[in-house]
Amino acid sequence: MTAATGPAFPAGFVWGAASAAYQIEGAAREDGRGPSIWDTFSRTPGRVASGHTGDVACDHYHRHADDVALMRSLGLAAYRFSVAWPRIQPDGSGPVNPRGLDFYDRLVDSLLAAGIDPYVTLYHWDLPQALEDRGGWTARDTAYRFADYAAAVHARLGDRVRTWTTLNEPWVAAFLGYGSGVHAPGRTDAGDAFRAAHHLLLAHGLGARALREAGARELALTLNLSPAVGDPAAAERVDLLLNRQFLDPALCGEMPEDLLKIIDRHAGLDHLRDGDLTLIHQPIDLLGINYYCPQYVADAPGTPADPAWPGSEDISFVHPGGPSTAMGWPIDPAGLTALLTRLSRDYPSVGLLITENGAAFDDDAPSGGRVADPDRVAYLDSHLRAAHAALAEGVDLRGYLVWSILDNFEWAEGYHKRFGIVHVDFTTQRRVPKDSALWYRDLVTTGVIPGVTSG
Repeated sequence: MTAATGPAFPAGFVWGAASAAYQIEGAAREDGRGPSIWDTFSRTPGRVASGHTGDVACDHYHRHADDVALMRSLGLAAYRFSVAWPRIQPDGSGPVNPRGLDFYDRLVDSLLAAGIDPYVTLYHWDLPQALEDRGGWTARDTAYRFADYAAAVHARLGDRVRTWTTLNEPWVAAFLGYGSGVHAPGRTDAGDAFRAAHHLLLAHGLGARALREAGARELALTLNLSPAVGDPAAAERVDLLLNRQFLDPALCGEMPEDLLKIIDRHAGLDHLRDGDLTLIHQPIDLLGINYYCPQYVADAPGTPADPAWPGSEDISFVHPGGPSTAMGWPIDPAGLTALLTRLSRDYPSVGLLITENGAAFDDDAPSGGRVADPDRVAYLDSHLRAAHAALAEGVDLRGYLVWSILDNFEWAEGYHKRFGIVHVDFTTQRRVPKDSALWYRDLVTTGVIPGVTSG
C-alpha cells in the first residue's frame, strides 16, 4: 500500500509517459514501411548487443489498443510517442504511404478516446535509409525533406494533435551516430558529426516553420541536457558542446564564438550559410528536457578527445562514485534542479517540459503477477522531488513524462537494459506493471509524491 508523504504538484501539471517508434513498434516490414538507418545498423553483425533488432520489439504496432488501455489504467494524461518517418515516406521523400499514416490515425484516436493527450515527436533517430544513402544528416537537403515530412504528418493528424515536437536529442543523433559510431548510421567522423548537428538544427527550424504555417498549436524541441560539473574550464567547454550548441541557435538565434572555432577546426564552416540561424530560431512553446545525469569532467592535459565529443581534448569524463543505474549512469537528482533553474534563468522565453527521465535497473522477472523494482521507485521519487524544488523556485515547468512506459529495444544495448515502468516479456509480449507503475499511478491520481510503506 502507499501513503502520500511528498510535496504536491500544481493543478494542471501534465503527467505522462514516453516511448519511441523503433524501440516499441516492431512490424518493421509491414504496410509499406521502408528501412531506417536503425534497421540497417541493428542487422549489421557486431553493432547491437546479442544481435538484437527492433524487428518485433514490443509489437506495439499490433498491440497499441491494449497498451493504450494500460496507460489509461495508470491514469496518464499524456503519451509522447514518435512517428516512424519510414512508415510515412519509405524513401524519405515523395509520395506519402497512407497505410503508415493509418496506424497513427488509429493510435491518436485510441488515445483521445482514453482521455490521453497525444504528444507527437516527428524524429526519434529512425532516418529513412534512402536518405542516409544520399548523405543522411551530413547533407543539407535532408533538412528540407524533414520539413516536407512534418507537413505531411500534420496534414493527417493536426486536427487532433495539439503538441508537436520536431526532433528528439539531436546531440545523440549527430555525435553518437556520426562521431563515435555507436548509434546508427555508425559513421566515425568528427566533421560529419558537426555537419549533422547543424543540419538537424536546420531541420528543426524548417519543420517548426512548416508546422506553424499549417496551423500547429503547440511546438516543441526536445534536447538531452545535462549540467557539466567539474573543473571550470572543462565544464564550460562540455556545456558548450552538449547544451549551448543546440540551445543558443534554437532559442536565441546565436552560435557561440568559441563553438564556431571548434567546428571550424573539425568540419570547416562551409555548411553554415547566411540566414541559417534565422531559419533555426523559430518560435516554440516548449523545450523538452531529457535528463538522466550530469556530465562530470576534469582537466586532463594530453588526453585525446572522446570520439563522441570532438572538441573535448584535454578533458577527462569521470564517474563521481556512488549509486549508478544499470547503464552505469550516476544517480544525481540535484542535477535536475540545477538544470531546470539554469534553463529558466538563461532561456526564460520558453516553457519547460520533462520529456524523459527514468532509469534502467536489473529488474527481477514477474513473480505472482508483480515486479518489485524499489530502485526505480526511489529514482523516480528523488527526481520528482528535484523537479518540485525547481517549481518552488519559480521555474515554469509544465509536466513530467516518465521514460519509459514499456521495457523496450534500448538501442545499441538491445533488450538487455530495461527502462520501463511496465515489464515486457519479449518472448510472449506479456505486459506486467511494475511496482513503479503503481507508484506512479498513485502520484498521477493525487498530484502528491507517494511514499512506499509495507503491507
